Amino acid sequence: MPLTPASLTRRRTSAALLASAVSVCLVAASAPAVPLGVGDRLFPHLGNPGYDVASYDLSFTYPGTNSEPLRAVTTIDAWATADLDRINLDFAHGKVDSVEVDGDPARFRTAGEDLVITPEDAVSDDTWMRITVRHTSDPVPAEGREGGWVRTGDGLAMANQADAAHLVFPCNDHPSDKAMFTIRVTAPDGHTAVANGLPAGVERAGGQATWTYRTRHPMATELTQVSIGRSTVLHRTGPHGLPVRDVVPTRYREALEPWLEKTPAQIAWMENKVGRYPFETYGVLAADASTGFELETQTLSLFERELFTEPVYPAWYVESIMVHELAHQWFGDSVTPRTWSDLWLNEGHATWYEALYAEEQAGKPMRDRMKLAYGASDRWRAAGGPPAAPKAPEPGHKTDIFRPNVYDGAALVLYALRQEIGGPAFERLQREWVGRHQDGTAGTQDFVQLAAEISGRDLDGFFQGWLYGEKTPPMPGHPDWKPEEPGKPGNPAKPVAAAVSGGGGAR
Repeated sequence: MPLTPASLTRRRTSAALLASAVSVCLVAASAPAVPLGVGDRLFPHLGNPGYDVASYDLSFTYPGTNSEPLRAVTTIDAWATADLDRINLDFAHGKVDSVEVDGDPARFRTAGEDLVITPEDAVSDDTWMRITVRHTSDPVPAEGREGGWVRTGDGLAMANQADAAHLVFPCNDHPSDKAMFTIRVTAPDGHTAVANGLPAGVERAGGQATWTYRTRHPMATELTQVSIGRSTVLHRTGPHGLPVRDVVPTRYREALEPWLEKTPAQIAWMENKVGRYPFETYGVLAADASTGFELETQTLSLFERELFTEPVYPAWYVESIMVHELAHQWFGDSVTPRTWSDLWLNEGHATWYEALYAEEQAGKPMRDRMKLAYGASDRWRAAGGPPAAPKAPEPGHKTDIFRPNVYDGAALVLYALRQEIGGPAFERLQREWVGRHQDGTAGTQDFVQLAAEISGRDLDGFFQGWLYGEKTPPMPGHPDWKPEEPGKPGNPAKPVAAAVSGGGGAR
């Protein structure tokens, strides 16, 4: 069901401000089709101007093998924010069979990674439109592209961060345009399908089942999750009666249970730090796949099964990574970055609580980790840019934005801020940040302004150096901390926690 115009005011304003950063001409139907974007500094062609998506209805039909395309239907309800002769969607890895706009057939073609739709009648500003695309969704990776469907040992999962949701379904693939989701998956008997949100029924007929899930909170496309496999869903209860569900390969259920039963206590720990869990459910998807990372997909975080079942990492490290992805439900999922340059707000906070959990639960001092990070910070800034102005990724390596400068480098900014304004003000800031921006988008300047409001101080100079400086500023309270020379031998691409434990991979 589409949202009302009144409920979209905040998101529409946010999207309009971002779209205003790029000069866009929504041209007449006779002009050549061109890819558009919303002006993101790191991904200039990602997202599209002229509308605000209210809801997605995604339907996938899984053929029983993860090497063949799924049949799919994507229905988008959106609010036009301009007169539209054409509508651009991001979509790059499937065959489009037909497109309808408000029930009428529409012409379409591709331009770059955009699906460019020409409706029979132009869509007027300030009106609703419904776009229906019948297409395929290919689980075999696109050449030179990362993300989208992840093929597991028994099916599929999704990893759409940062710009890969449009490799799975047509969408406005930018985090500034959050929306509600209904996800339906049809799969042969013997498979289980799970997606973001809460189950809304399962129908069985003709040797297959159709599973339906709905979100109760808006979600960015990069946080979409669908698991299809020979899986078992484990149920438990979290704080305040929160339904917690984990999705595991059935044959690994016994080995995974001791890890997954820790989740309710971890949720309670996070709630004690920043306030009530912001969504309708949570759980871990332990995928039988080697991705090289874990991922905070909304309400159902993606983990490599081997993180838990292979004796590679110490227990404290595995648990802290679980908390890292859990913390993202507040920082990154509920409060979503307005642009990808604001990524430090996601990863810095998740790394902060990962490190704080390791300190409180395993005796791994935050101070020691931050001192190591301080030593490496100038190298990280040289390699990846300062935390709030990361360098653009190389073509074909979009996930290169996930560098140490936005993990431990950004957590170091938070450590310095706590040193600067004191513990009580810092903790109020964390709670107010997730409370004030719940279910919305926010950027670096919002955080800077809120920090000044909470502390009662002008912090512009502090943040200018820590977020945008080529060199790391002196650490408040620790004049003895010294950065290493950028040219000093070392590994500039490995976060501090990975250096300490021998591991890595949290996003």
